[in-house]
Amino acid sequence: MQQSNGAAEAGAALKTTSEHPPRPSPRTGERRERSERIPLGIAYMLVATILFAGSSALSKWLVATYPIGEMLFVRAAAALVGSSLVILPATGLGVFRTKRLRDHMLRGISQSCAQTFLVIAFSLMPLASAVAINFSAPLFATVAAIVFLKETVGPVRWGALIAGFLGVLLVTSPGVDTFQAGSLFALANAILFGTVTVGVRGMTATESAETLTMYQMVFLTAFFTAALPFGWVTPTLQDWGAMVVNGLGNALGQYLWTRALHLAPTSAVVPFNYFSLVWAIIMGFLVWGDLPSAALLAGSAIVVGSGMFLLWHEARGR
Repeated sequence: MQQSNGAAEAGAALKTTSEHPPRPSPRTGERRERSERIPLGIAYMLVATILFAGSSALSKWLVATYPIGEMLFVRAAAALVGSSLVILPATGLGVFRTKRLRDHMLRGISQSCAQTFLVIAFSLMPLASAVAINFSAPLFATVAAIVFLKETVGPVRWGALIAGFLGVLLVTSPGVDTFQAGSLFALANAILFGTVTVGVRGMTATESAETLTMYQMVFLTAFFTAALPFGWVTPTLQDWGAMVVNGLGNALGQYLWTRALHLAPTSAVVPFNYFSLVWAIIMGFLVWGDLPSAALLAGSAIVVGSGMFLLWHEARGR
């Protein structure tokens, strides 16, 4: 499958399976009833954003020295080992029992391409700019949720999504020089990431967070293994540790992110991805001494405000 149409094919497959979900195997019993625990889903998403921001910073630092495929392989392999040590003792190999292998594979391909595009963007442009452009993903995710999952998105959620994205625009102040090669890769990542978000939501009707996590790590590791022949630089001991920590942190973030989508509607938890920008600002200041500009602070305030308003609205609705 070509990378250019991976999102469309994944979306089509997930539309079919969401309309006609497969029956669970007899050993798993009747289909699980999902409780829409929105506040807990939001909390999981917030912790995931902290881990993703740290992973992004480590990835940008590492890719300045090591090939992109190598860095992504070590990160994925470490995540696979860490996830296996935590999940398999409790579930055994039964965690791989599924009737949706094709959907898992499509998700793995889409997310592999998305991660590759994002790291390429990191190597071509400032971290904050790449992260900011990535925040167009919720808009793609919301549109995809309407089309593929038939979710109803009210004016309040639309308002929170649009306000958050306007905050991102204020931070980046997009102009002619914004649309460079790195920006295009960041945008491609956002489109694929938004599709993956909706795909996971569609699969949680029959797949547990553990199953989704394990299949994701397996396919990511397999995908990035294929990139190793194109370049390898033996890491120092310190960089080996950074790559492993990057992988483990990313794995935990992926699990919490998947769990958040398992608990709550896509359009309710995805806006909290915006908090990654806040953590990126803090990390940039503490690690590299980057002072936030007035536009950055104002935009971040809008981002946080939109997310907190949505949290208040969802809590009041319960």
